[in-house]
Amino acid sequence: MQLREVVAKYRELAGGYGQPVALSRFGLGREETERLFSLLDEDYQISRFLRLSHQGGEAYQINGFAHTHVSIDAEIESIL
Repeated sequence: MQLREVVAKYRELAGGYGQPVALSRFGLGREETERLFSLLDEDYQISRFLRLSHQGGEAYQINGFAHTHVSIDAEIESIL
């Protein structure tokens, strides 16, 4: 998934920006979810708009930390 696709899927699931969405709802396998969100989290230009959190539910290891949800700030539009 490219960044534009991740953001589009997130907006579809969240109904807009700023709402937490379970990582499991992106429809990817565990390894792909962990790899994708780890890469996004490592990129400063992208990660400053991502809010990974642990709110309960299926957890994924994102750069060594357990996370269950992501929210994305609307300002990500500036880099799409």
